[in-house]
Amino acid sequence: MAAPQTQALTGPRVPPATGKNATGWLGIRVQRWRQMTQAGFFLLFILSPVFDIFRLDLNVKHFIFFGLGWTLGLDDFLAGRATAAQASLNIVLRGFLPLLGIGGTLIYVSWKWGRLYCGWLCPHFSVVETINQTLRRAIGKQSLWDKKRIPTRNPDGSQTQHDAIWWFAVIPLVICCAMLWAVVLLTYLLPPAEIYGNIWHGALTRNQTIFLTAASIAFFVEFMFARHLFCRYACAVGFFQSLAWMANDKAMVVGFKRERAKDCSTCYSACDHVCPMRLNPRNVKRMMFACVQCGQCVDACDQTQANNPNGQLLDWVHDIRAESEAAFNVSAARTIMIKRAPAETREV
Repeated sequence: MAAPQTQALTGPRVPPATGKNATGWLGIRVQRWRQMTQAGFFLLFILSPVFDIFRLDLNVKHFIFFGLGWTLGLDDFLAGRATAAQASLNIVLRGFLPLLGIGGTLIYVSWKWGRLYCGWLCPHFSVVETINQTLRRAIGKQSLWDKKRIPTRNPDGSQTQHDAIWWFAVIPLVICCAMLWAVVLLTYLLPPAEIYGNIWHGALTRNQTIFLTAASIAFFVEFMFARHLFCRYACAVGFFQSLAWMANDKAMVVGFKRERAKDCSTCYSACDHVCPMRLNPRNVKRMMFACVQCGQCVDACDQTQANNPNGQLLDWVHDIRAESEAAFNVSAARTIMIKRAPAETREV
């Protein structure tokens, strides 16, 4: 009798969403929650100027917040109807304190939990991930600059084959995203009714045409060739979030159980391949400076290690356990884990 044929595997075959952390709050998968928050914030980003929720109107030369003018209240001072003390108080109450509140909240959240805004809300990162997945279908890579193709297999056992015909989706997608961002950005500066009306009737002014053309070209180049570099180094919001996160050794971070690193041999580096920022999640925190806390690497490890009785190797850690991930290199991180093991055993 002929021996049954076996298929070579690069990791355990598991059905979709079998990991113990596959679901989150209200029984909805964590990644589904993230997609919903991203979609909601993306709509808010587009519609905010339309409904005068927040924008800077260059015609009236001040911010508009929920339909009301948001100024520093210096007009009365310049007209001689207010004292210098009143003007100073207006600057503090209407300028300094709001900025301090928004900036302080963002820094605190980043210091404690990392770049949550980037991974869960940022409309730019939503575009980055969408282009990543579409480009992968075209060339098998999430970035033009990746040296190797991503395996066709996904962590849940499904397959994503690449086909050059998907270039007919990639290019239009990038063009549409670039033009959309250019138009939305302009509506934050000029009345949206004017901009959309001029586009509809083909009556854009010379300056509006120049702005939309230049911005569309710039966004196309960025989305097509440098979207990951922008998120890592050029985005001020993301950069300062990373600085705050790096300053806290006990901040939430993706932790790797290095004492079980040999279990990674049953996988195909799924965590590396799913990372939208093209990082190595098993590295120390210093090398994960641009991590956006999307959790896709954790889910990937959970799924590929579903049949492992010891569980997954990647998971969210914080406080004391996060200190090993904040070590300067992998050797130091491993040493910290070894020293901590007896203490954790005594606690148990």
